[in-house]
Amino acid sequence: MESFIEKITSINDAVNGVVWGWPALILLGFVGIVMTCMTGFFQISHFGHWMKNTIGAIFSDKHVTGHTKDRTISQFQSLCTALAATVGTGNIVGVSGAIAAGGPGAVFWMWLIAFFGMMTNYSENVLGILYRRKDSKGEWHGGAMYYLKDGLGSKKGCKQIGAVLAVLFSFFCFLASFGIGNMSQVNSMVSNVENAFGIPTFATGIFLVLAVGVVIIGGLKRVAAITEKLVPFMVVLYFIGTFVIIFKNIALVPAIFASIFKCAFSVKAAVGGGIGAGIAAAMKWGFKRGVFSNEAGLGSSVMVHSSSNVKEPVRQGMWGIFEVFADTIIVCTLTALTILGSGVVDLATGEASAAGAEIASATYMSYAFSQVFGKAGAMFIALAILLFAYSTVLGWSHYGATACQYLFGEKSVLPYRLAFVIVVFLGSIMEAQLAWDISDTFNGLMMVPNLIGVLVLSPMVMKCTKNYVDRKLHGKDIEPMLSVFKDIQDAEAEAIKNAKTEEEAE
Repeated sequence: MESFIEKITSINDAVNGVVWGWPALILLGFVGIVMTCMTGFFQISHFGHWMKNTIGAIFSDKHVTGHTKDRTISQFQSLCTALAATVGTGNIVGVSGAIAAGGPGAVFWMWLIAFFGMMTNYSENVLGILYRRKDSKGEWHGGAMYYLKDGLGSKKGCKQIGAVLAVLFSFFCFLASFGIGNMSQVNSMVSNVENAFGIPTFATGIFLVLAVGVVIIGGLKRVAAITEKLVPFMVVLYFIGTFVIIFKNIALVPAIFASIFKCAFSVKAAVGGGIGAGIAAAMKWGFKRGVFSNEAGLGSSVMVHSSSNVKEPVRQGMWGIFEVFADTIIVCTLTALTILGSGVVDLATGEASAAGAEIASATYMSYAFSQVFGKAGAMFIALAILLFAYSTVLGWSHYGATACQYLFGEKSVLPYRLAFVIVVFLGSIMEAQLAWDISDTFNGLMMVPNLIGVLVLSPMVMKCTKNYVDRKLHGKDIEPMLSVFKDIQDAEAEAIKNAKTEEEAE
């Protein structure tokens, strides 16, 4: 049995080395650069516009936050559910790991991949809305599997390729939801709660079964209702804690940024010493942990963005830009500043300090908070990981359910959710590192077919973006691009006209 497990581990390590290796990371960066260029550097050239129509619209547009009466969810709920899945342990433990393995310079490469990842995520969401469909219950369903089958599959000679890639993406997503989206998150929660508060993992596991089950059994509407309250709360709570520490170490901030940029291009050894990381290690770990944090390019968050009540594909695409911006540029940066200001890294050399060498990278944030808040600091981080990981489980439950429905039909969704809840308990009581590693591989495997779809359909994204910019920013009177399907296009266009007429009448 041991030899069998060793063989599986060896095979998984080999595949993981490919899907999370340089070729895949280069493909990820290449797609981001292509989409950035094809949309005219939308994340910069229209910065004010997408900020106004995302975070700004929360406070000014009732259509963005207003709860829907049908099976759809609001734009704000779709963002919160997507952020629930992406803002997780990767924003704390992932950043710590990147700095430990790649030095402070890894943070720069996280920023860079996030910059281009904004437009990858934007493109996924635009395609998600263009190719989404409604089920018999009136709920929208979209994602990489849909634009692979109906988009890539519509190209000459690509019908079978599109269908196969759609199934593969769904299959990998289905399996990954039980590992990366469930067991690994749950294990992080119960172990941190036990260390900080002394609560047995068994007891925490039972609580999580109830806390997760009561939400996801109710479907997307209930998940969205919880995440729209939980995500803002946990992010604000995390902001307060990190801001206190950053301001306490405010004198070090210039040196921290100098170290980040210097070590990003340094050929010297990074944190951990010994072998020496250099530019390649800083770049690889920055890219890898950046993608692990914001999931841009994996095709995951588009599955919930596609359930929004939005009509305009570009409007939902802009929420994708903001999602990556908030996750990596803001939250991960706060984590990095907190860690680098704690003294675990020598800012002059980028190598581990005496204090940093004595502790595991996973505890960097606990160490930083403990320096300021004492024992309460470690409890705070345990609570933060609990909230972040719990929200990730809720978000990924929808991703897995969407993939399950695509593969096996609507009737399979309830059994999937029941199985998902059972796995929550298993994740709290058992050591299953191999299962998590395999799921991490499946998570990476999702990226390959998705990026192929985005790249092949990039002209559609560019056309849709130009259509939106011409209408909304240049005032041209042209027909909007809302869907590739004529019946949906006509219905959505009519709905927009009716809504505009009602607003003018008021």
